[in-house]
Amino acid sequence: MLKKTIQTSLLILLLSCSALLKAESIGYETLTPAQPTHNPDKIEVIEFFWYGCPHCLSFEPLLQQWLKTLPKNVEFIRQPAVFSELWGKHAKAYFTAEALGVVDKIHTDFFDAIQNKKQNLETEEQLAKFFVARGVNESEFHDAYNSFLVDAKMRQATTTASRYGITGVPAIVINGKYKTNGPVAGSHEKMIEVINQLIAQESKAK
Repeated sequence: MLKKTIQTSLLILLLSCSALLKAESIGYETLTPAQPTHNPDKIEVIEFFWYGCPHCLSFEPLLQQWLKTLPKNVEFIRQPAVFSELWGKHAKAYFTAEALGVVDKIHTDFFDAIQNKKQNLETEEQLAKFFVARGVNESEFHDAYNSFLVDAKMRQATTTASRYGITGVPAIVINGKYKTNGPVAGSHEKMIEVINQLIAQESKAK
């Protein structure tokens, strides 16, 4: 009985290692099952991130460059991951900016404030000052921050990462079928290459 248990455990370990090696060799993993996308007419690319993640910070300039060349048939979605209470507070800041239409004004600055300037941006009051300093009306900030829309997105965010099997950031999901990250792709630069490769592949399939 013990021998059979050991053999079964070894088989599971070998299969897991084989799957990991395969993913690393091609630069991505296949999602099983595939997840539905928001717009079937577009190829969806989702970035899972956290403002306090140094890897996300270093990936951001590459992502910004890539966004300048975004094909018309691609829809890009930023998705804050929520793996703790602190991550949730930062996610709410992002969803508030999204609701106000000011992501472009605050996104890069928020990374800088959290990681380089070591600012505490967690409470509604702290975030209000941050947004107001970037031209947002304070009353409009509070309305958005406490809105049903932001609350609904926060509720969804607590389970979204697990639905895609995301365990770390930055991570990218392509068209609900594939996911990649730094370790699997080999580097942040390789992540961009994998994203482009899979976009091209999915474009041909449509």
